[in-house]
Amino acid sequence: MKRYAVLAGVFLLAGCATGPSLENRGAVTAPPGDSKHLTVGSAGFTESDLLAQMYALLLRQAGYRTSMLTVANRELYEPALESGQIDVVPEYAATFADWLNAKTHGADAPPAGSPDLNATMKALRALATPRGLTVLDPGRAVDQNAFAVTGRYARQHRLKNLSDLGASGLEVRLAAGDECVERPYCEPGLRKTYGIDITAVDPKGVGTTQAKQAVRSGRDQMVLTTTTDATLGEFGLVLLADDKHLQNADYIVPVVNRSRAGGEGVTKALGALNAVLTTADLASMNQQVDSWRRLPQDVARAYLKEKGLLK
Repeated sequence: MKRYAVLAGVFLLAGCATGPSLENRGAVTAPPGDSKHLTVGSAGFTESDLLAQMYALLLRQAGYRTSMLTVANRELYEPALESGQIDVVPEYAATFADWLNAKTHGADAPPAGSPDLNATMKALRALATPRGLTVLDPGRAVDQNAFAVTGRYARQHRLKNLSDLGASGLEVRLAAGDECVERPYCEPGLRKTYGIDITAVDPKGVGTTQAKQAVRSGRDQMVLTTTTDATLGEFGLVLLADDKHLQNADYIVPVVNRSRAGGEGVTKALGALNAVLTTADLASMNQQVDSWRRLPQDVARAYLKEKGLLK
């Protein structure tokens, strides 16, 4: 899935601290810093690369020198963010809240993220602040789990949202990751929230080519993907609206190391993106990289110029 791509070669992070020590925990409440050389982190998948490139371009325009660092996953880049080896990284509000919550309170802790954006942001900031992290405001773009069917299937059964599918009484074989059978946002949630009759989960992964092909061929009726999936149209698929808000509020949020990048300059530079970036914009940019083979930095630059954010 989008948030867990792998990239090697980040040996320098192996010794990262896991957050401010007891000796320097007071630094968390110190005035926010404003280092002029910032490292922007990416998790190595297309969307994260695009967001990181846009962050770097906006920061450079605001007078900062920037470098880029691609890191395998949260287990590596979050400690690097706390320690200051990375200064800013694009994140997903609910997912990051749940990750920090599990790190702080244990894997069995109740979820911190929810479909309510305000509640999610409050919980996320409460978890991030003691670790020396500042979570900037979310924008309009959200990359949530989503469900798609073929356009023909949707027209045939007059489906626009997941409630329509539940009310139809249709039996649905779902292409998804194998964890779907127990995740509350997936099979259990579709049953409980929408009354959808899931007859089986076909373990083909989240939004993979194989999963989409299974739905296009009629083997499965629905696929678990994401709201910024760039290739749905290539498979004749359309999203069904999550009209009862089963999915958590995974809005895009920049997260910064407070002591190095918590000042007004960074906040203002990255905040400019909030007013324009939409979910559809992200999907379009993902498509340009994944399907058209354009470079993320070229797509990011062209988008910012188109929106008047970059000279």
